[in-house]
Amino acid sequence: MKKINKVKIKINGKKCLINQKMTLKKVITKFKIPLDKVAIELNENIVDKRKIAKINLRENDKIEIVHFIGGG
Repeated sequence: MKKINKVKIKINGKKCLINQKMTLKKVITKFKIPLDKVAIELNENIVDKRKIAKINLRENDKIEIVHFIGGG
């Protein structure tokens, strides 16, 4: 049986275990987050959403996802 390597990351302060070599886009898709309604920060840097498919996540990465909310 194959052993799948896992890495630990944090998403909005919660610890998660994901497959090694998983991209940021795959994580966003897995959690069903609508890209057009969020801002994404990776290790305290804002991410260009056009590049998320090329960003491989690594051990101890910290992702913060902020949803836009309208108001007055």
